[in-house]
Amino acid sequence: MEVLEILKVAITSLKANKLRSSLTILGIVVGIFSIIAISTIITMLQTSIEEGVSSLGKNTFQVQKWPAVRMGGPGEMSKYRNRKDITLNNFDDLDKKLVEAKSVAASSARGGRVVKYESEKTNPNVLIHGITPNAFITRDWNVEVGRAINIQDYNSARKVVVLGTDLLKTLFKNKNINPIGEEISVNGNRLKIIGILEEQGAIFGQSQGNLAIIPLTTFQSIYGNRRSLSISVMSKDKADYSNLMEITEGYLRTIRKVFPGDENDFEIVSNESIMQQINDITSGVRIGAFVIAGIALLAAGVGIMNIMLVSVTERTKEIGLRKAVGAKKKNILMQFLAEAVTLSLIGGFVGIVLGLLVGNVVGSQLNAVASIPYDWVAIGVFLCVLIGVGFGTYPAYKASNLDPIEALRWE
Repeated sequence: MEVLEILKVAITSLKANKLRSSLTILGIVVGIFSIIAISTIITMLQTSIEEGVSSLGKNTFQVQKWPAVRMGGPGEMSKYRNRKDITLNNFDDLDKKLVEAKSVAASSARGGRVVKYESEKTNPNVLIHGITPNAFITRDWNVEVGRAINIQDYNSARKVVVLGTDLLKTLFKNKNINPIGEEISVNGNRLKIIGILEEQGAIFGQSQGNLAIIPLTTFQSIYGNRRSLSISVMSKDKADYSNLMEITEGYLRTIRKVFPGDENDFEIVSNESIMQQINDITSGVRIGAFVIAGIALLAAGVGIMNIMLVSVTERTKEIGLRKAVGAKKKNILMQFLAEAVTLSLIGGFVGIVLGLLVGNVVGSQLNAVASIPYDWVAIGVFLCVLIGVGFGTYPAYKASNLDPIEALRWE
């Protein structure tokens, strides 16, 4: 009952000075809003990225010429550009050596392609994948109808294709026929449909089903072999994963004749390494937001201290009267401390709600999955209490130590 009474008096006191209280609350709102909005956007992006990179497959990493996330200026980019391409010979040599792996596959891709079937054709946005047969294992692709590309298709460079679900819907939307055995056209090349993939997950709200998969040998006959390959490697189980990455790195350094002490001329990319790079990028954004939030919260804390000191001065006679009828120091202290914390929490809750709303709206524009950063919401509430206690303690202490006789004489 005493706690409820303290809160009731605190809210009544703040209502008596609405404008002053609102202006003080505004600083808290800005600070907490900055933290929650940025954290919400980053959490949404990270969730979507995690869903996307999981397409590498379980216990799978990738070897490629370029890093997964490209950063740095022209000098940094030229370093990667000048690396030797990863060739089909590199893949063959690694595949023979890497007996420790469950599966090894190579792939190359071209985006922005137009695919035709009879009178139907796509926009220039189809991704063509050239793969070795084991890519269906390492990339966790499952064929729903028909069959996957096999070693005979690869060795003979057969003109066969497996379609993604979105591409299938685009080409056969008005045709009630079985697509298996039908032929489509890619860059003037006729390809026979042998399978349809199961529906894939989405990245940033965009489907991964707008693709066509063909044998890598067929891909190179169409687009040439002057393009660096990606090699995906799957370990037998989670326990072998890290060790397999080290073994792969050693084999590739030998195959590509990288001298001892020299930097790798290739990148080993895993789900974990991609997320680490993304975290390195977002950490800078988060730090910037926290600096802004810290300044706003500091200013808000000073505002709370100021309004509480003014409140103590204005209510000196009230404090004297309370003490005269038996209020103890701790009662006065708790009363004014409760007002400071209440002021801070109101601003915090408004900032949290606005931050979540704005963060999710902005994140949705990037096709990211809606999210609530519960950890940062909890941190936001804690900061509000901390600011209220930290900046409200001195005014509350000053009020509790007023002499009741002097306070009653105050005019």
